[in-house]
Amino acid sequence: MNYRPLGKTGFKVSEVSLGTWQLGADWGNIEKDKAFEILRTAVDNGVNFFDTADVYGDGRSEQIIGEFLKRTKPKMIVATKAGRRLKPHTAEGYTKSNIKKFIERSLKNLQKDSLDLLQLHCPPTSVYYKPEVFAALDEFKSQGLIKHYGVSVEKIEEAIKAMQYPGVETVQIIFNIFRQRPNELFFDLARKNKIGIISRVPLASGLLTGKFNKSTQFAKTDHRNYNRKGSAFDVGETFAGVDFSTGLAAVEELKKMKPAVYSMPQFAIRWILDHKEVSCVITGASKPEHIIDNAQASRLKPLNKTNANKIKKLYEAKIKASVHQRW
Repeated sequence: MNYRPLGKTGFKVSEVSLGTWQLGADWGNIEKDKAFEILRTAVDNGVNFFDTADVYGDGRSEQIIGEFLKRTKPKMIVATKAGRRLKPHTAEGYTKSNIKKFIERSLKNLQKDSLDLLQLHCPPTSVYYKPEVFAALDEFKSQGLIKHYGVSVEKIEEAIKAMQYPGVETVQIIFNIFRQRPNELFFDLARKNKIGIISRVPLASGLLTGKFNKSTQFAKTDHRNYNRKGSAFDVGETFAGVDFSTGLAAVEELKKMKPAVYSMPQFAIRWILDHKEVSCVITGASKPEHIIDNAQASRLKPLNKTNANKIKKLYEAKIKASVHQRW
């Protein structure tokens, strides 16, 4: 496993890291023993950065990680997210008192005295125009409740606005073969501002694994079933906002480009890692073997220019029109 700096935090994080939304059972149920096996496999394969949120399974993901930390005491950097517990989820709810309550709950769930990294969890755009929110985060950092803070965003414009606050050290954003716009302007600005970039939804909710077809069925509790039209949260979080059938057709073309020595997930992850501005890719995993396969992408050679150009042309021809300007 190779490691990269996470912005100005001082952390060096595994290029391939682990997103733990699935441990909250929003992708179908994962029993606790299997969850521990997933976490153990990640650590054994060099993963040291884990991303979760207080709403994943209403805290279940955080609680599992907290129990794992207590049992095994591995060297793990845990990032969590806060804000989506607000009902309704409005900018007015992002108050100092509410954020503190969220932090205290996450500290309890994770069994920690201080959060390694707290991220605002895709707040409404107007929150980025409320300096008092970021002043509160600065205060919580000075109090030792959090060590670092950043934002998880839906839109590039939100990421650019967030970087104007000196305390923001990381931006988590959707970036993958089907969502290429962040590379146009945001990456250059992030590099200049020494912002850590956390790439989420790297496999487009599994589409880019190449394992799905038109007959694939998802559990009722799986967001790939209930959020295809954005009825529960931003549609860009499910299949990266790409129509399922359109995505399946594009993946078939990607399979023809893939070098024989790469699995499809490795191919998709390696494409992201070839962008040096990215600090890490947070892949999900419902089975230990997924982690082993994903982690190997860190050791693979960068894609050649021919493959990179083919991927760009495929995006522009098949995907760009439906997603590029939306986020």
